[in-house]
Amino acid sequence: MASNPKAEIQNPELALSRRALLQGSSMGLGSIALSCLLNQESRGAADTSDALAPKRTHFPARAKNVIFLHMVGAPSQLDLFDYKPTLQKFDGQPCPKEFFEGKRFAFLRGHPSLLGTRFKFAQHGQSGVELSELLPNLAKVADDIAVVKTLHTEQINHGPAQLMFHTGFGRFGRPSVGSWISYGLGSENRDLPAYVVMITGRVAGAGSALWGSGFLPGVYQGVEFRSQGDPVLFLSDPPGVTRADRRRLLDGVQSLNREQLADVNDPEIATRIAQYEMAFRMQMSVPELMELKEESAETLALYGAKPGQASFASNCLLARRLVERGVRFVQLFHADWDTHSNIETGLPARTKEVDQPMAALVHDLKQRGLLNETLVVWGAEFGRTPMMQGTDDDDKPAARPGRDHHKDAFCVWMAGGGVKPGATVGRTDDLGYSIVEDPVHVNDFHATLLHLLGIDHERLTFKFQGRPYRLTDVAGEVVRKLLA
Repeated sequence: MASNPKAEIQNPELALSRRALLQGSSMGLGSIALSCLLNQESRGAADTSDALAPKRTHFPARAKNVIFLHMVGAPSQLDLFDYKPTLQKFDGQPCPKEFFEGKRFAFLRGHPSLLGTRFKFAQHGQSGVELSELLPNLAKVADDIAVVKTLHTEQINHGPAQLMFHTGFGRFGRPSVGSWISYGLGSENRDLPAYVVMITGRVAGAGSALWGSGFLPGVYQGVEFRSQGDPVLFLSDPPGVTRADRRRLLDGVQSLNREQLADVNDPEIATRIAQYEMAFRMQMSVPELMELKEESAETLALYGAKPGQASFASNCLLARRLVERGVRFVQLFHADWDTHSNIETGLPARTKEVDQPMAALVHDLKQRGLLNETLVVWGAEFGRTPMMQGTDDDDKPAARPGRDHHKDAFCVWMAGGGVKPGATVGRTDDLGYSIVEDPVHVNDFHATLLHLLGIDHERLTFKFQGRPYRLTDVAGEVVRKLLA
């Protein structure tokens, strides 16, 4: 029977019943039809009340979880992973003009000199992975890691390059890689966030955008865990408020939120509902998680971690505890790798803080049978130049030399979760300036990461402002040489 709008106006009860038919359930019939169509093209929960429910992968996954270690400020690949005998031979000599004329650098000016490494290199393991003497503990797990020597990006400054490394785009507004993965896969733990962030030292220049959800619903953003005090702000009940009191208060607020959700069907209201409930459950799960005293003395010594002491070592151990509990994506930031000068003492200080715990993380995951399903990634926003920096006088060598930003070739290493152990991918020229074999763009790196998690990077999309977006935008190819 045809609808009679005038009858609906004259009979409000009739109009209400028809609206109730369309809106009274968790979503209207039109929304159900639309969500079915959208889910053919993109992933994610149409039912926003359970947006973090586990989801099926596009194909069998090699990894279930990710631990992403970002060295903020960019370590020198030429002093850690990419030894160049020719660069050593011409140390202190003027750089070839074709390496700097017409090129963009952050700070280098004039005619710079070449800078060889001050550190010894050696091959390690059966795979012969070449590593600096600054990484003696990583050398012990050399056969478990794969080194990519040819990552490259378009960004020459820290903030944009950090955004590119984590969101696939050099400006603010895009979702982080952890948010995309949470959106695509959901979570296996209902009592902890799907995506956890921990920071050692200063926050990176691009700030919380590095773990933000961008245009994805807020439920997919990273949750920062602090090293001291409450791991999450306002997690503890205020003085005089019992857990039962908090539950009654939360039930009242959630009732109002659900009424508003039914009225306007805004996914951010669903996010608010889910996050309030998560916070209540985290009051029980987080204190237990953060209690490192439960770990054996041998495990604490392996990482170099001390209960109650904030450090990168403690964060690496907590990362293992998080993936054990089903947290999908754990992101660790470690600060102060920006060595424009004094690299000879600055770089050893930083590597001493991370070498033991990051190697322990790989070893510990392996001995617990978790490395096969956990992907560990170590890297930074770009690399460092083979040219010397550290003096205002272009005609004199620097007394305390360092290196400028270098976007055209830098290194990451990966382990576990379907990565080919002991592999070395890519080759740079004799001075470590340009890529001569197997270039890997940041988009390719992201495509490979998603592939190891069972996600086709071209199918993980979200419609925003009239078009579908993805982490790799319109580029990206899986690096097959990295796959086991």
